[in-house]
Amino acid sequence: MNCPCSIYAFVLLALLPGLSQAKEQSRPNIVLVMTDDQGYGDLGIRGNPHLKTPNLDRFAREGVQLERFYCSPVCAPTRASLMTGRYYYRSGVIHTSRGGAKMHGDEVTIAERLKLAGYATGIFGKWHLGDTYPMRPVDQGFDEALWHKSGGIGQAPDAPNSYFNPQLWRGDRKVAGDGYCTDVFFDAALEFIGRHQKEPFFAYLPANAPHTPLEVADEYAEPYRKLGLNDTTARVYGMIANIDENFGRLLSELERTGLRENTLVLFFGDNGPQQERFNAGLRGRKSSTYEGGIRVGAFLQWPARWPKAKQIDTIAAHIDIAPTLLAAARVESPAGPVFDGLNLLPLLDGATSTWPERMLFFQCHRGLAPKPFQNCAVVTNRYKLVGFPGTFNREDLDPSGEPILELYDVPADRAESNDLSAERPEVVVSLRDAYVQWYDDVRATRQFKPGVIHIGNRAENPVRLCRYQDANYMDGVPRGWTVQVEQGGKYRLTIDRGSLEGQGSLHVVWQGEETVVSLGQGESSAMIGLTAGDGVIDIWFVPDGAERAVLSENNTAGDVDLERM
Repeated sequence: MNCPCSIYAFVLLALLPGLSQAKEQSRPNIVLVMTDDQGYGDLGIRGNPHLKTPNLDRFAREGVQLERFYCSPVCAPTRASLMTGRYYYRSGVIHTSRGGAKMHGDEVTIAERLKLAGYATGIFGKWHLGDTYPMRPVDQGFDEALWHKSGGIGQAPDAPNSYFNPQLWRGDRKVAGDGYCTDVFFDAALEFIGRHQKEPFFAYLPANAPHTPLEVADEYAEPYRKLGLNDTTARVYGMIANIDENFGRLLSELERTGLRENTLVLFFGDNGPQQERFNAGLRGRKSSTYEGGIRVGAFLQWPARWPKAKQIDTIAAHIDIAPTLLAAARVESPAGPVFDGLNLLPLLDGATSTWPERMLFFQCHRGLAPKPFQNCAVVTNRYKLVGFPGTFNREDLDPSGEPILELYDVPADRAESNDLSAERPEVVVSLRDAYVQWYDDVRATRQFKPGVIHIGNRAENPVRLCRYQDANYMDGVPRGWTVQVEQGGKYRLTIDRGSLEGQGSLHVVWQGEETVVSLGQGESSAMIGLTAGDGVIDIWFVPDGAERAVLSENNTAGDVDLERM
């Protein structure tokens, strides 16, 4: 069998003519809304017996529904694939925290490509691909950015925080939001759209809701409590109801300003639901590679191009969004990394008879060393192979020997209740071989090495080394940060001591040498010298007479600011 990865470039070139065959029109504006932990069943149109999403339901019914659209089982990998059109393992993104959610700064994003083509670009919401230079939204092609750091509002490094009047970042400056976070992000996006009506724009709205913590006004959650739902589900549905309200407001504003006809609007979730609740009969939820973890609701409208509603049952995925948007915007792909995804425009235009058979690959689990077959899936239009299911949190999994593999006929068994691996061994072998080639191919790109924090660059000084989000964790213990010190010299180091009180010593290990500085009661800063270079820098504080504390909680204890003097 030919490696599925080796044909991506050929297939992409073959599909690009689909754009020129469409009727001529000006380049569209692009609005991309992606919600966080909103599963396939978290929509009225998917048969949810309680949740009301009238605006999203109408948008889906009147537009293009991608019935089998897939994302990664957790959020940061989905975002990396969305931004680059490539499998996330190529970008350095491994999972969601503890060193695994840093996209390399040299990855080329859809925002960078559109910006070079004359689009105004803005992000309003959750980035989750790196909080430090050169991985921030402002480093990755966005002219404007109103965003929160880490994987959620309230997580380190911006802890504590709240969904109400949240502390956010505008570009590289910390600002205070006024109102509920989802409202704040949609307000900012609408203001951005209003200022760029006379030029093409790309507005990326990755809402952080309905991700935990489940904070929402009672006016949204109470109607669902009255239906007898538990408080958790009522809060999730209330957050989604607020999203639906804001989405309706967005569409109304596009209509009012005359932009609706030639604006390509996309909506989808980033993975399955985090909590147990209605999921339209799909098995699994967030972190799982069963359908319930990776299949999401996905809808598009571009009235100037697709005036009639349609449903497409062909498989598609997050990696397809970047090449599709570039084709829609008539942006030629510059020299650089080849997309793993396909331009979906021919499929969306109705050219299903010539659409190629393909395989989609998914995998994600905790730890910084991806293991063969762990929590993976290979998806085709008919069959789906699932490897080592339910092992997302198993850092101790031994992948040697024969992997545990299950096979499902998804169109006939969307609940994945009938394992066909014993009946169709030839299909298992075919998909297994394809997975091995894919795994070897994506590993070869960067050897699964996450992005690198740069220290001493004028673009960000001081730099925050966030212990929980960005340190390299092994067996639950932080082991320093992978960095590049661009300029050697004197640095002021300030550490968050957390609950560690009294006199003690500050330890810095860099380039094989350990520096120890005494700190008095209440002191947290010291001057140190750093040589330029690449490597892992480890920094910690130890009270006199104590051992090094193991910090593992999602808070700011152990965070370090480094400022070049």
